[in-house]
Amino acid sequence: MQFAPVLHAEWLKIRTLRSLLGALAALFVTTTVFSALAGASSTSEPEFDPLFTTQFGVFLGQIAAISFGAMAMSAEFRNGALRLSLAAVPQRGHWFVAKMTAIALPALAVGLLTALASLFATRATLGPAADGLTAGEQARAVMGCGIYLALMALFAAGLATLLRSGVTTLSLLIPFILIVSFVIGDAAGTAIEFMPDRAGQVILQQTHDGALGPWSGLGVTALWAAAALLAGVWSLRRRDA
Repeated sequence: MQFAPVLHAEWLKIRTLRSLLGALAALFVTTTVFSALAGASSTSEPEFDPLFTTQFGVFLGQIAAISFGAMAMSAEFRNGALRLSLAAVPQRGHWFVAKMTAIALPALAVGLLTALASLFATRATLGPAADGLTAGEQARAVMGCGIYLALMALFAAGLATLLRSGVTTLSLLIPFILIVSFVIGDAAGTAIEFMPDRAGQVILQQTHDGALGPWSGLGVTALWAAAALLAGVWSLRRRDA
């Protein structure tokens, strides 16, 4: 079977599920609003980073991206939906690639739009504090934010395939990001720099001191996503639908 019809079918599934469209809307609104609020209140902080402030809302917005990826995949494990999908497309690897593409593309598109909106909204609240940002830095933050959110959605989708449950996936990932990375932070040592969220968010920073640079950090997040997807496709091939 050709790839395009399979991709189209998977996109129709995503487009017709209100919860998934709601997750993408939450991604846009949450990231943009909290970035703008951060711009209005953070200029007096000693470690103020104007570039990171323009995308500050991604701390919460990424939860919506993760939810989108996990729910889009876990929907296949309800009411025998996966059996119907594989009956239509017996080649499991072929179907999985189409499914992940249907998840990645809207996540990337909404992520880029969100990053751009956050940039403009936050620049308005930052005022003169944003004047030192170069065009290259701002372009990097927008592109990096969009790619980062798409990778986190794929990371969640891969885990949901492996665990066969969106609830279990979100129960693992959300506390991990909010507690292990955000609350514990640097207390965990240098290993925290290589966690999927911390590594990917380096691309949003104007200056960085750790072992990873902007694009190498995003590469680490891509490796986490690839590992989750490989585990997911292995589980899909080995287990009954």
